[in-house]
Amino acid sequence: MGHAAAGACTGLVVVSALEDSLAREIIRTPKAPPPPPTYSQAVRAAGLVFVSGTGPHDPVTGKIVGETIQEQTRQCLRNVSAILEAAGTSLERVVSATVILLEETDFAGMNEEWVKWFPANPPARQGAKLPVRLPGLKVSIAVIAEA
Repeated sequence: MGHAAAGACTGLVVVSALEDSLAREIIRTPKAPPPPPTYSQAVRAAGLVFVSGTGPHDPVTGKIVGETIQEQTRQCLRNVSAILEAAGTSLERVVSATVILLEETDFAGMNEEWVKWFPANPPARQGAKLPVRLPGLKVSIAVIAEA
């Protein structure tokens, strides 16, 4: 009987740990532009922080910052950094990134700014083309970071 009771207690601990690992926390910060109502700035779950695609918008005015791809990439990364900070992590803990560009010809310019933010041990990265055109928007960046 004692053995069964010990097993039952162990099972409860495992269930509790499993529930904790499945918990989701929505991350919001006024230091980055608010997302549309259909998604969150970020979600913390399973020991990771998932940051939604973030554009080069000023968090206060909502206007796009910069005309060049370098300026817009810089603002995207500022916004991503602010969201990660609100989640208790940082760019140094990013493990994967998705960079979405309007024009393929902007890849070199985006990379020029990117290496300033990730000079050593950069995260895994993939790219895509923006599926919609928004006036003035050249880039959006999403990341996954360790919490």
